[in-house]
Amino acid sequence: MGKPKGERRLPENEAKAVTRNLRISPQKLNLVAAMIRGKKVQTALTELEFSRKRIAGDVRKCLMSAVANAENNHGLDVDDLIVSEAWVGKNLVMKRFHARGRGRSSSITKPFAEITVVVREAAAAAPAAEKSAEEAN
Repeated sequence: MGKPKGERRLPENEAKAVTRNLRISPQKLNLVAAMIRGKKVQTALTELEFSRKRIAGDVRKCLMSAVANAENNHGLDVDDLIVSEAWVGKNLVMKRFHARGRGRSSSITKPFAEITVVVREAAAAAPAAEKSAEEAN
């Protein structure tokens, strides 16, 4: 016997993907996440593919995973997806020491980060807005 299936935390027109243990500081990763927030998925994928940032490839894989989750798990249309949210979180920090002159040392921190990408089907939100506008009249 398995445990019962939990309730879905996201609305029916959204899907998400999480990538953990990315070896980059959260501040640098947030610059790449800011590039794709609020854009259509095709535009965001193109920008990530031609970005000069080292971590853009890993963010692109996370976005493609979110799109695959939307298509396969939730039956959403890939052409209507937009990146509704992309947020960055801290993960572990490796601490190392570097030998310096005169018998001293200094610390080096090697931070890790994680990114969560949420995609939403834009066409599903538009008819709901039209329906509420018709009800108001």
